[in-house]
Amino acid sequence: MIKTGDLKAEIVRNNLSQKDVARMIGVTPKTFYDKMSKGVFGSDEIEIMIKELHIEDPIQIFFAKE
Repeated sequence: MIKTGDLKAEIVRNNLSQKDVARMIGVTPKTFYDKMSKGVFGSDEIEIMIKELHIEDPIQIFFAKE
């Protein structure tokens, strides 16, 4: 399960909006919001976000055990 709150914090830390990240991973803003609400992203999307948002500890965000 993805910790969406932590992911949102990383987006803000990078001075981006969720719409910016949607474009970055190649989906519409609506699709991005849907994925955020479900806490599910594809591995390619996760890889792009880790790289582009400079996430140092991706396991804590994308592979959290809750």
